[in-house]
Amino acid sequence: MYMILVGGGNVGFHLAKRLLAAGHELLMLEKNPEHAQRLAGLLGSENVMEGDGCEMLTQRDAGFNRADVVIAVTGEDEDNMVVCQMAKVVWSVDRVLARVNDPAHVDVFKRVGIDETVSATDIIYSLLEQQIMPDFVMPVGALGRGDFEVVEAELSSRSPVVGKAVRELILPPQTNLVWILRGEDGIGVSGDTTLMEGDIVVALVPRSHEADLRDLFSTATRV
Repeated sequence: MYMILVGGGNVGFHLAKRLLAAGHELLMLEKNPEHAQRLAGLLGSENVMEGDGCEMLTQRDAGFNRADVVIAVTGEDEDNMVVCQMAKVVWSVDRVLARVNDPAHVDVFKRVGIDETVSATDIIYSLLEQQIMPDFVMPVGALGRGDFEVVEAELSSRSPVVGKAVRELILPPQTNLVWILRGEDGIGVSGDTTLMEGDIVVALVPRSHEADLRDLFSTATRV
């Protein structure tokens, strides 16, 4: 299976590592030359290409015409939408997935035909496993099909949960902390996991309890 991943930030880097480890053919597109060079050293030069994933010539050179999946995970929602739209309309890619940084944009993505919108490495990977990697199984609920949302919270030094183990938290009903991005490391969450300043915490929460989770993280820099 040939996958093209657009965006070489933290999310893209960790997702690329996992997909390559699973044995998939992957090409990452990163438009920043210095960043692309660094990623090539980490992931292998054959897996990284410098170029703007929104440009048709770059897409042609990357092989969008034979891609099974295109995943756009840049920090700009507009770029992610353009990449996915072009992948579907111009190159007839069967499956596209996009990172959405602003939840208010989710409906816009769906209206223009983007198959799935997600917000963090582990959730994107879980969607891939559920929908295009049937030989892999992970106990993560499907997104966009029920009454649950995936939210991110970046913890500031003032957040009351910093320094606490997950087992000490009183989470809203049916809420799970599923992943933590700590610097360049992705961390699976257990009851013994201690939350630290700067952690980006990914949680699966019922829509009806999202406000309760915001209150719990209260002074997180963003939720």
